[in-house]
Amino acid sequence: MQGPKELGMTFSEAQALHARLADEIRRHDHAYYVLAQPTISDQEYDRLYRQLVELEARFPALITPDSPTQRVGGQPLKEFRPVRHLEPMFSLDNTYSQGEVREFVARVQRLLPGEKLEWVVEPKIDGVAINLRYEKGLFVCGATRGDGTTGDDITANLKTIRSIPMRLSGSPLPDLLEVRGEVYLTKTGFEKLNAQREAAGEEPFANPRNAAAGSLKQLDPRIVAKRPLDIVLYGLGKVEGAVPPPSHSQALAWLKQLGFKIPERFWRCRTADELIAAIEELDKVRRGFPYETDGAVIKLDSHAQRARAGFTAKAPRWAIAYKYAPEQAVTRLKAITVQVGRTGALTPVAELEPVFLAGSTISRATLHNEDYIQLKDIRVGDRVRIEKAGEVIPAVVDVVREQRDGTEKKFRFPQTCPECGSKVARSSGLGEDEEGVVWRCLNPDCPARVRARIEHWCSRGAMDIEGGGEVLVRQLVGAGLVRDVADLYSLKLPEVASLERMGEKSARNFLEGVEASKQRDLWRVIYGLGILHVGAGVAKALGRSFATLDDLLGASVDQLTHCEDVGEVIANSIVQWAGDPRNRNLVERLRKAGVNFKSELFRPASPAGPLAGKTFVLTGTLPNLKREEATARIEAAGGRVSASVSRKTDYVVAGDEAGSKLEKAQKLGVPIISETDLLRLLGAR
Repeated sequence: MQGPKELGMTFSEAQALHARLADEIRRHDHAYYVLAQPTISDQEYDRLYRQLVELEARFPALITPDSPTQRVGGQPLKEFRPVRHLEPMFSLDNTYSQGEVREFVARVQRLLPGEKLEWVVEPKIDGVAINLRYEKGLFVCGATRGDGTTGDDITANLKTIRSIPMRLSGSPLPDLLEVRGEVYLTKTGFEKLNAQREAAGEEPFANPRNAAAGSLKQLDPRIVAKRPLDIVLYGLGKVEGAVPPPSHSQALAWLKQLGFKIPERFWRCRTADELIAAIEELDKVRRGFPYETDGAVIKLDSHAQRARAGFTAKAPRWAIAYKYAPEQAVTRLKAITVQVGRTGALTPVAELEPVFLAGSTISRATLHNEDYIQLKDIRVGDRVRIEKAGEVIPAVVDVVREQRDGTEKKFRFPQTCPECGSKVARSSGLGEDEEGVVWRCLNPDCPARVRARIEHWCSRGAMDIEGGGEVLVRQLVGAGLVRDVADLYSLKLPEVASLERMGEKSARNFLEGVEASKQRDLWRVIYGLGILHVGAGVAKALGRSFATLDDLLGASVDQLTHCEDVGEVIANSIVQWAGDPRNRNLVERLRKAGVNFKSELFRPASPAGPLAGKTFVLTGTLPNLKREEATARIEAAGGRVSASVSRKTDYVVAGDEAGSKLEKAQKLGVPIISETDLLRLLGAR
């Protein structure tokens, strides 16, 4: 093959060479990453790739978005922009009971009387659901599931996953294609990644799913490219310019033909008995898969029958997820320790004799709170049964009382903070769910609270400062370099590099992350401040309602309760936090450090319209309007759509199979209207 350094190469010759190199590299990528059947050595692949890089360096005009060299972008993003799915992404109802699987089959049969039903059973991959969009065969956009209608645009991160084709194969190709799948971290990749993080003094990930989700939330695709992510595609969304296959099993074959990696095994079944047999067979073989699974997905095969069966407000009526019972193990509870969180909450933790469970060795498990210990009568020295809740979080399920020998000791909850010795008190009642349950350390300068606040500020969901995990934060606080989050912005390279197991490169990377965090959007700052009861969702709602942090901190309880998802409990918590002089001083120091206080999510008041100032909640399936269409029309008319019913809700629009939201509206006396009533309010006939 002609090399790119050939003297006298014309642009047309370079163009032809570029096409040949790119196609050959794509074929090798598909063979290696999708089929797991490499056709050339790594050295030969690297040689081809270097040729392409050199050619594009000589002829930059040849660089196209789907070139194999364009998988990793340049500068990190400031924020993920929202992107709307062309077809909604529904979640699935689930069950742990084979009896309920049979009931599900009978229910679908009643929806489709007299019709022969065929089913497909697939592994339920424990990963992150995503949506890929292709136009004219080229990958143009990838997004998270989000709320099912709108997700985060993570295109740059998804491009780093080599098994995602940048250009589809085969012909003819659809004009537009949405494909749904699951991004995951391989089991071996997860182990290697955690080993690297621990060697670098960073906090290890809890499980492969968290690692995958955390990777996709990175704003710098160069970091994502270093993570061993992979993907399986298993469904279609919007299709234009082509007739999609009539069945799911045929659609999987079509996806494979287009170049996608599909589930390595799936079963076609005709009866409930065959479904149960397939579920049991999958349970036997799933541990040999390269990814974690937590169940089986059962779907009607025929797309036409799916359309006739329809959807509820949240899930398809033609599919269900069967979750395998969590694995359990019995071990001895050696001790109960108490951790102190950023809000001062004291959480008891079971210290266990190490036991292997569901793919990992467990030595600690949560005990939730004092009342949980008393209710379960858990004692130090007990033999306890543990499981991974959702096959992720270790939890103590119960005590094996018949194995008690009288040496077990009841646990006394500490009356002072185990970290600083300060007074502790029951929850102040700011949250109804915490009344009489949570004990809190009252010392705001408690070292454990300080560390937890700083870790929270650095976390991916907040200011997303890479490297700011438990190990580094403990050293920063222990060395007296950091007392609060504002101190992070005055750290110097020699100070951080002198810490144990840091070194100049790691220290520089951390400080670059601190500097980059100054540009994060306001909602991340709000969440990062750790205001009691203000989670990420509420922080985003506040970012939509207030243009600046000063506007938020100057708001009254009444102004705050007019915000989406903010009730009196949260509003009082915000006002109380804003009124504390220590917190005001912290805000001023963050301002001086250059942290952004402006919201990119802020939406000025809606223009006047027939629904101006009115809040709606949608529940059930409407006769004609899809959920996203009803939302768009309400918002265009000046109204607002909320996810939950409260006393501030003006109307609940109820369709078929409305659930708990309808019941709550009836309890609160909120007006309940139909789609026809909504159209009348909108001024439509």
